[in-house]
Amino acid sequence: MVSRVEVSEDFRKQVLGYGLTTAQILYRMPDHRSLLQTYVWQNYDLFPKFPALQDFLAFWQEKIEGPLHSVTVAHSKLIKPAELRAVDGVFRLH
Repeated sequence: MVSRVEVSEDFRKQVLGYGLTTAQILYRMPDHRSLLQTYVWQNYDLFPKFPALQDFLAFWQEKIEGPLHSVTVAHSKLIKPAELRAVDGVFRLH
């Protein structure tokens, strides 16, 4: 019998070019507009257009009462091409 190993959806996204995206969202409190609150959002997304983040921010502006102040984005591809470098010699240890 052959066992089938399921691959996680997150790994599939990484192979397709998605990277881990983290956004720090500063927004104004609905009742106290002079106060800022922070929210951290993290998901796999595509650089440079960030469609998942854009969808989330559109949802925020439509459904959440706290107006956005600023969004800071960090993105990293987790699966990268292997880094190769030439070796000048071979050393053997006993």
